[in-house]
Amino acid sequence: MIRINLLAAERDKRKKKRSRSGTAARSSPSAAASSSSSPCCSSAGATGRSARESTQLDADIAAAQQETTRLHSVIQQVQQFEQRKAQLQQRVVLIEQLRKGQTGPVHMLDQISRALPPMLWLTELKQDRRRPTS
Repeated sequence: MIRINLLAAERDKRKKKRSRSGTAARSSPSAAASSSSSPCCSSAGATGRSARESTQLDADIAAAQQETTRLHSVIQQVQQFEQRKAQLQQRVVLIEQLRKGQTGPVHMLDQISRALPPMLWLTELKQDRRRPTS
């Protein structure tokens, strides 16, 4: 999993603020604690908050990636269904064309089979200029 550090800009800002606050606070932790307790606590609170925000952002990113993966599979299924639908529509059009073209010969063969006596076999039937001949 690729991690992107989105908080780098905030860290740069904090580093600049710390460098402006003086070198005495950076020299020893006891000096920083003795100078004032509120900046120390607020920076610890900010660090904790940043860690929580970072953890929350990581969780949000992971959830978004899972959702993206799920949606990609859904998109693939939709594309497969659309392809299948297009194939079926082509088949329906072909069947309709065949039905339209078959009405004449089907009715003609049905009438011929009804007109022939039982046990009579036709070996050949031709249609010449819309007129059947045998």
